Amino acid sequence: MNKGKNIGLWVVQVLLAAAFLSAGGSKLAGAPAMVQMFDQIGVGQWFRYVTGGLEVGSGIFMLVPGLAGFGAAVLVCVMVGAIVTHLTVLHTPPTGPVILLVLAAIVLWGRWSQFARRFGS
Repeated sequence: MNKGKNIGLWVVQVLLAAAFLSAGGSKLAGAPAMVQMFDQIGVGQWFRYVTGGLEVGSGIFMLVPGLAGFGAAVLVCVMVGAIVTHLTVLHTPPTGPVILLVLAAIVLWGRWSQFARRFGS
């Protein structure tokens, strides 16, 4: 991988780490807005903890060389779920999740060889 691409991916990874450590942390801490949103979703507060845990864990993986691809893969799945939830349950524009999905997909694409080597067949 060339140096410029690697630096660009690290910048995106750090941004994603900050975003998901913050968002996941607020879910795990029980921020009133997160509790209310997950009440509106209607699955239960346990799902807030699962989502927060996935976000915080993946945010940490974004900062670990060799694990960023795995973290990005998890975040792609979480963001697809968030987009579907925004559109079908919350009836709000999924602008934030779409942007985060695109950034996570960029990291997954850029770190695919690491991901495939570690988790592929």
